Amino acid sequence: MPEAHALHRHARDQREALAGQVLSVTSPQGRFDAAPFDGHLLQDVQAWGKHLLYAFDDAPDVHVHLGLKGFFLRTDDLTLPARGGTRMRLAGERDAFSLIAPSRCEGLDAAARDELIAGLGPDPLRVGEAGREEAAERLAASRAAVGAALLDQSLWAGIGNAWRAELLFLAGIDPTRRVTVEEAALLWDLAVVHLRLGLEAGQVVSDASAPDERWVYKRPTCRRCGSPVKSWTLAGRVAWVCPVDQR
Repeated sequence: MPEAHALHRHARDQREALAGQVLSVTSPQGRFDAAPFDGHLLQDVQAWGKHLLYAFDDAPDVHVHLGLKGFFLRTDDLTLPARGGTRMRLAGERDAFSLIAPSRCEGLDAAARDELIAGLGPDPLRVGEAGREEAAERLAASRAAVGAALLDQSLWAGIGNAWRAELLFLAGIDPTRRVTVEEAALLWDLAVVHLRLGLEAGQVVSDASAPDERWVYKRPTCRRCGSPVKSWTLAGRVAWVCPVDQR
């Protein structure tokens, strides 16, 4: 599932390409009612954790959640027909984005949009260092093991399985236990730095000196010490842990 760095990259790219333009909004697949948005000015595109929100003038917002399989296709040839299965196509003056296989694509009025945002925890790519105290207190107060708590979007928004594995490794924390406020603050600091690297690189980056490498995520051995990586299901997702570096 795409995590916060990927969603913020989508928001940035689409905002730069489409904001301030009157868009042609269609649903070739027919599973999204595009009529309320077609022919309206796109004001902004913002990411909140794993959610995208499109603000139009004189129209509701569009809410997109990619889920496990959703993705975008971009083209600068506006004459090309949309790919089959396109849930929503946004076409501006020079570029078009086709949304394929999202888990959610829907219109939201202001109240529903505010309710969605209110239900999310702080996003490392939105509040950065300014959200440190709140984020640390939320995570430390959770009764769940930190490996489960990090995937709870109401605590922190945007962290998924890959970031869970790598951030916990960098902090030297075993995912099966709870954390102190100080440990939660360390995890937040790591998230702020590394998710920003991931946003710029377009992938999970947990080592700035080797952007294409991971420490434990989907690895048979720990890249730091060479120990066999342990893996098991935690909170519905596979956890990857170094038994030496994450005691």
